[in-house]
Amino acid sequence: MTGPSEVVASFDDPADNLAFDEALLRAAPEAPVLWIWRNTDSVVVGRGQKIEREVKAEVCASDGVPVLRRASGGGTVFHDPGNLNITLVLPGQTGRPLEALGELMTATVAGLGLPSRLGDRGLFVGDSKLCGFAVFRTRTGLLAHSTLLVSTAAERVGRYLTSAPADPRPLDSHRSQVASLAEHGLRKGVADVTAAVRVAAAAQLGELTTRKPSAAEREWHRSLRHTRYHYPEWHSEGSQRAS
Repeated sequence: MTGPSEVVASFDDPADNLAFDEALLRAAPEAPVLWIWRNTDSVVVGRGQKIEREVKAEVCASDGVPVLRRASGGGTVFHDPGNLNITLVLPGQTGRPLEALGELMTATVAGLGLPSRLGDRGLFVGDSKLCGFAVFRTRTGLLAHSTLLVSTAAERVGRYLTSAPADPRPLDSHRSQVASLAEHGLRKGVADVTAAVRVAAAAQLGELTTRKPSAAEREWHRSLRHTRYHYPEWHSEGSQRAS
């Protein structure tokens, strides 16, 4: 059995990054996998969410910001190069992925010198949300992923996401005030923050081997791009194309 690993991969298209995120879980790894990645400007809704309740679609269209859908639950998030994404894949069904992810992100932020607290599916510094969490399960494993606002300005998030609706529904996002590390006075670059994630992950999971995507991950990536992430109805309605 292999040990924990960090996979190194990046794609220019945010949809391709989302496909690879899911591919890491579908490939059913035998040991924990860490992936640290970023997207260009985009809005990403949760698996069962309604775009019209979550997103200022006309503003997104005017600014050329795509609205995409991921496989996990959780709330809608804004991605840009100042927002770091951390994916943690755990094999089997015995783990508690949100707890493991919460421990990882708490240790990361502590290593950067900020006190934080775990809240409802996220990590807070004071009253402001710094990290948002989501999870996705299959029969073979669990995926938990987090955003980490490094330098993304709060007003950019508010430009594209709606306010909380007056008639809340179970799948609606739980809107919170957000603030980045930079807005908390911690002006670290993405490279420094990435290094802090790696240190925290190694302490939690053990020494990680750095590797390229496996053949199974590449094949799942190709398949998911076809059936979901390059299929417009997946993003608009959550419908999947026949394989």
